[in-house]
Amino acid sequence: MKLSKLLIANRGEVAIRIARAAGSLGIRTVSIYSEDDSNSRHRLVTDLSFPLKGIGPKAYLDHEKILSIAKSEHCDSVHPGYGFLSENSDFAKSCESFGLIFIGPSGSVLETLGDKLKAVILAESLGVPTLPGLRKIVNISDAVEFYSKFGDFLFKALAGGGGRGIRLIKNQTEIEEQFRICSEEAKHSFGNPDLYIEKYLPEARHVEVQILGDGSGKILHFWERDCSLQRKNQKLLEIAPAPFLDPDIRKKILEYSIKIAEHLSYKGLGTFEFLIDPKSNIYFIESNPRLQVEHTITEEITGSDLVEVQLQIAGGKSFKDLGLEQKDIPEPKGYALQIRINSETWNTKGEPIPSVGKLHIFEPSSGPGIRVDSFAYSGYDINPNFDPLLAKLIVRSKHSELTSLIKSAYRALSEFRIEGCSTNLPFLLNLLQRKELGTYSVGTKFIEHNIAELISNEGAAHKKFQFDLIPKSNLENIKEQEEVPEGLALFSSPMTGNLLEIYPSEGDLVRKGEKIALLSSMKMEHLLHSEITGFIERTIISPGKVVSEGEALFWIRPSSDENSIGQRSEEIDPNEIRPDLKELLDRLALNEDRSRTQAVTKRHKRGQRTARENIADLCDPGSFVEYGALAIAAQRRRRSLEELIKLSPADGLIAGLGTVNKDLFDPHQSRISVLAYDYTVFMGTQGAMNHKKTDRFLEMVENQKLPLVFFTEGGGGRPGEVDVPAVAGLDLHTFRKYAGLRGKSLRIAIASGRCFAGNAALFGASDIRIATEDSNIGMGGPVMVKGGGLGNFSAEDIGPAETQAKNGVIDILVRNEEEAVIIAKKVLSYSQGNIKNTECKDQKFLRSLIPENRLRSYDIRSVIDTLSDTNSVVEFQKDHAKGIVTSLVRIEGRPLGLIANNPAHLGGAIDAEGANKAGKFLEFCDLLKLPILFLCDTPGFMVGPDAEKKGLVRKAAEFFQAGASLKVPVFTIILRKGYGLGAMAMAAGSFHSPVFTISWPTGEFGAMGIEGEIRTGYQKELAEVKDWKERQILFERLVAEAYERGKAINMASYLEIDAVIDPADSRKWILRGYDSCI
Repeated sequence: MKLSKLLIANRGEVAIRIARAAGSLGIRTVSIYSEDDSNSRHRLVTDLSFPLKGIGPKAYLDHEKILSIAKSEHCDSVHPGYGFLSENSDFAKSCESFGLIFIGPSGSVLETLGDKLKAVILAESLGVPTLPGLRKIVNISDAVEFYSKFGDFLFKALAGGGGRGIRLIKNQTEIEEQFRICSEEAKHSFGNPDLYIEKYLPEARHVEVQILGDGSGKILHFWERDCSLQRKNQKLLEIAPAPFLDPDIRKKILEYSIKIAEHLSYKGLGTFEFLIDPKSNIYFIESNPRLQVEHTITEEITGSDLVEVQLQIAGGKSFKDLGLEQKDIPEPKGYALQIRINSETWNTKGEPIPSVGKLHIFEPSSGPGIRVDSFAYSGYDINPNFDPLLAKLIVRSKHSELTSLIKSAYRALSEFRIEGCSTNLPFLLNLLQRKELGTYSVGTKFIEHNIAELISNEGAAHKKFQFDLIPKSNLENIKEQEEVPEGLALFSSPMTGNLLEIYPSEGDLVRKGEKIALLSSMKMEHLLHSEITGFIERTIISPGKVVSEGEALFWIRPSSDENSIGQRSEEIDPNEIRPDLKELLDRLALNEDRSRTQAVTKRHKRGQRTARENIADLCDPGSFVEYGALAIAAQRRRRSLEELIKLSPADGLIAGLGTVNKDLFDPHQSRISVLAYDYTVFMGTQGAMNHKKTDRFLEMVENQKLPLVFFTEGGGGRPGEVDVPAVAGLDLHTFRKYAGLRGKSLRIAIASGRCFAGNAALFGASDIRIATEDSNIGMGGPVMVKGGGLGNFSAEDIGPAETQAKNGVIDILVRNEEEAVIIAKKVLSYSQGNIKNTECKDQKFLRSLIPENRLRSYDIRSVIDTLSDTNSVVEFQKDHAKGIVTSLVRIEGRPLGLIANNPAHLGGAIDAEGANKAGKFLEFCDLLKLPILFLCDTPGFMVGPDAEKKGLVRKAAEFFQAGASLKVPVFTIILRKGYGLGAMAMAAGSFHSPVFTISWPTGEFGAMGIEGEIRTGYQKELAEVKDWKERQILFERLVAEAYERGKAINMASYLEIDAVIDPADSRKWILRGYDSCI
């Protein structure tokens, strides 16, 4: 249907903008105004105008009165503009129930996007990246807990917008007070006091995407805008398109915005806002399902009238009816910029101070490429109860150079004339002269970081384009003040605003810095603090009154006597436990082992420790903080809350942060994240809430690139989670998120006891897998095996540790959990850095560890142990693929990965399992950024029919590929045999690939093993010798000659290796190579 009569439920410049667009479409308009807003020009530009009862924003939030006017005047539609009721789903639904078309998305869509928290949750569910935060309406306790874990954060209003209802928390002591102020501000501005929490991102660009939907599911975008230049979340200058934005980032944010809008079958105008950090990470922060203040610049760069098309879509037109497709919205050429001119100045702290007064002169700029949207006029009395925005100056430039736009905007702003009240014009002129704008090297904190320069000498060095006039004294704004009696001090209001609250009574003692009043100005609440210590002698103005800047509020009699009689602030007992804190502490105490003696005793009888005991042993004392400790099983429909708290503490998954080895490394290097399934809670199974906890925690681990230790004991999925609507639960992200940490975070898994199904999948996906001798690890437990018709087995029959160690599932097999934790801490240290004060055995012992008889085997582990720092060797997969030894070691405290051939197994030949083991270990060390040391003693790759049955060709090739892909330094020492392709693989593919390839004097080289080379190369000559003894003598002579040719000294003379060294100098070579690279 075509709209015929529209009520505009807003005020000021946006009401005028809507009225003009409606008029061009032949739609009659009705405006409204509060009792204190009758001088606002918006009420004159509509066909009809009606008063509201009340003053300030509260009047414009009166659903009932607004709808009553709309019905009595036979309106068919309501436009909410922006702010006020524009994102209120209840109001949108009321319009629908009254038979009125709400110009915007449906009430159900507003319920999602108008609620900032629901919008973030929706974005996450669609795979759109978001900032960490609490996904619920929060209270003070939630905030304190979040701060203790994550540090600085933002309180944000669920129904927020325009930068209001936001408070940055940088100190725990301010949480309670700022929570109250932010909540009250949100209620005052939007009618909803609820808040949520989002992690604070200190450096970022703020970019938003403008979209339009016709309700059919089809979405068009109108490109993006940059809103980074803001102060305390209040935008001051916006540019479209976003200057110098990476095309890939532009593509992603456009796709993310369309994805969310399509999911909702969005109808009308909407904006999706993102933060982009210095590393080009993108975070969705909110959606504004309405017309935006800065829509003007999008109109300028696209040639579209967004308000007109918004009205047409609301009237039932589709994109097809309007002949509108994405190709009709051209890629922008040039730029457009919007500057917000406010009736405010700045104090010395860089805080905006609202100003009021009568505008004696209001002369907007004009000329080509200049547009001004405003409701102000000469003679207008500024109302302190509303937003300080006086005008929006929009400047358009078709030049591709951003500097051309900045120059045009500076000229236009210089021509803008306002007299009668203080404005931010000087500040804005200073801002436009900053050289950083030309290259757009700015972020959301640019103004805050440069505020001192931007507000200094505000009126200096800017050319004026107007005659100076002597303004008439505005006697109406000057209030006579009583003379202050001698001996008293005057406390005056630092700004104009509405006095909401006075805290002390007359006669009370106030100390310097103590809060004494609360003032509301331009939708922001400001606490006023006493500048001296003294007694309140007289309160001059009562709450509820509007006060001017400099107007007297109190007379205070100064006092230096802290013991003076009078009401004093209560002394704070730091040991006092308030009821709300006691409730929390009592609840958390139920999670501790001391409250669960029966479960702990049972655990100890089995020779195992509790999850909390393992974590306490792993982390440095006092360093662990726990996430999600208050979670319980998703079984509230089948069990009481009290029973669940007792049965499912933390829902069987303990998650948190701590430090490990802090005595050896700095705090950043020693940081660690921990996850531990608690077998005493439903046998360590994975419930819905602990999956949710895991997913949230893993996202944080990935973002912060934290090492993770995961105690994985447990039985897989948990049945009976009746609170979660699901059939199979196959849409969760836990396993994908964990697997996705590969190469981003070191993952160490520890299995003890039974580790089946989903728990085993997480164990298997880890980078380092440690298991106790009593563990059983399998992709299905006895119940699953029986259910699959595969027979009856006990848990001990499935995946015993001995089996899993031999097949390579277990990297490190240990006796018990205590040893597992010791090994985990030791392994972590290799990723944490170098250590000092190391020892090693006498290196001269290396000279005798390789037998003089070249055919005699030896113990390669003795070589590794002697070469490495004392007690620094941690071997991986000792019982699997025994021909290859893989270990983490230290040389003079430097961590390395070591791969050695084992001559005691197949003479050091590399079989399929050995090649696979070596290749995987190379990949692991590369991800951990550990240099590689090869100790080579191999006759080559294993050959023969049996060897090929195990896929040797593929696995040998993968060994080469892993070596060729290394980004870390490689060092190779040939201990004895260095033959053929196998020796090349032990040097990352070529003897000239490593930083050095050196040999001990026992080294011998050839294209293949000497005996094989002689038998193949001299086959004819040997066959011609008929006598067996003579043939053997010839063979041995040829072997000896080949051995002489292949000796290390001869090899080095051809520069095929870099040196032959005294084995006792091996550590010296490793150190020089290591320190030359790292």
